[in-house]
Amino acid sequence: MEPPSARARRGSIPWNGLLLAVSLVTFWNLPTTVQLTIESVPFNAAEGTDVLLLVHNVTEDLLGYRWYRGESVEENQLIATLRIDVSTNATGPAHSGRETIYPNGSLLFQTVTQNDTGYYTLLATRNDLQTESVTGQLHVYPVLPKPVITSNNSNPKELEDTVVLTCGPETPNTSHVWWINNQSLPNSTRLELSEDNRTLTLFHVTRNDTGPYMCETRNPVSVSRSDPFTLNVIYPVAQPSIEASNTTVTEHENTVVLTCCTNDTGISICWFFNGQRLLLTERMKLSPDNSTLTINPVRREDAGDYQCEVSNPGNSSKSDPLRLDVKFDSTQGSSSGLSGGAIAGIVIAVLAGIALTKALVYFLYLRKTAGASDQRDLMEHKSSDHTQSEGHSDNSPNKIDEVAYSALNFNAQESKKPTSASPSATETVYSEVKNK
Repeated sequence: MEPPSARARRGSIPWNGLLLAVSLVTFWNLPTTVQLTIESVPFNAAEGTDVLLLVHNVTEDLLGYRWYRGESVEENQLIATLRIDVSTNATGPAHSGRETIYPNGSLLFQTVTQNDTGYYTLLATRNDLQTESVTGQLHVYPVLPKPVITSNNSNPKELEDTVVLTCGPETPNTSHVWWINNQSLPNSTRLELSEDNRTLTLFHVTRNDTGPYMCETRNPVSVSRSDPFTLNVIYPVAQPSIEASNTTVTEHENTVVLTCCTNDTGISICWFFNGQRLLLTERMKLSPDNSTLTINPVRREDAGDYQCEVSNPGNSSKSDPLRLDVKFDSTQGSSSGLSGGAIAGIVIAVLAGIALTKALVYFLYLRKTAGASDQRDLMEHKSSDHTQSEGHSDNSPNKIDEVAYSALNFNAQESKKPTSASPSATETVYSEVKNK
């Protein structure tokens, strides 16, 4: 016959094991008290929007709520209170006029600002006057403005200058990302970012560092990217050359296209003709970047030496001259060679010459007519004096020798040649006749 202890071990549960099992079942089935929690909706709020601090696990045995600013219950930080049984609420000293408390204990913020960021504490009171407190957090971020890139040197010299690019404005809780040529920054010993990635330093810039650069700012509620920023790296420019569609052309028949060839970028181009800056005519046309000059049609005055000059803010270089020869028919007048102003000048000169000739002829005519009239008056005057002299000579008691002047006109015939002592054909000779 087996001892009782042996039977218990074989067919029944020991008392100590049974007590442990009952204790575990009792522990897991005890009623639990669910704690209040606070959720911010949305979790990250943009400045100017509305935010709700939503209360979870609210029970029916609550008497009222009290909201405080901060992590502790202090009356000078009281925002608002709500008495559930009588549906009354009141505001506290920390109320800004934008907070509203709801019957479920949630607190609404309207048009939040960055100053609203922080901790908020809810104190709930049950019907048995027991209280429970819980703290939540409100996150408010600004909507980021469009960033702007600034540089300490916008025209650095190649291999000499160091450039610092800054992404602004500076805003809290903001991360910065840089882009070059629409790609992330390459790994280079000449590129260095600050700790907050807000500044980018380029050591000993080269012409390949011109960009464009962009910076991007980010926070939990917004992303913004700057406009492209380009560095104007100054470097020596190589001498350009000119390519011509033809260097020997015929007047009025051919078109010439001259192209300024250069491998440099970020440069400006200008043209020269016979050592002087080219003055465009209505027959000349430049491409938008000034690299191509078209002359259509070519005229003889277009013949000469052409040069192009490339330049950047620090350097310039001019091509060797290219000679353009224009063939033309020398037997034909080049009316096209005279400008409208030159033709008008010639016409005015001819008309002025004609008018001057007419005036001179008229002047000579008047002078000749006036001379003949004076001669007749003189002859008549002398003749009158002579007559009076003869009348008084016989009666005068004292006779005085008188000299009378006679005017003789000699009109020579064309067939007779005058002698050396003879007067000319149109001369008037005055002879002295002494009366005795």
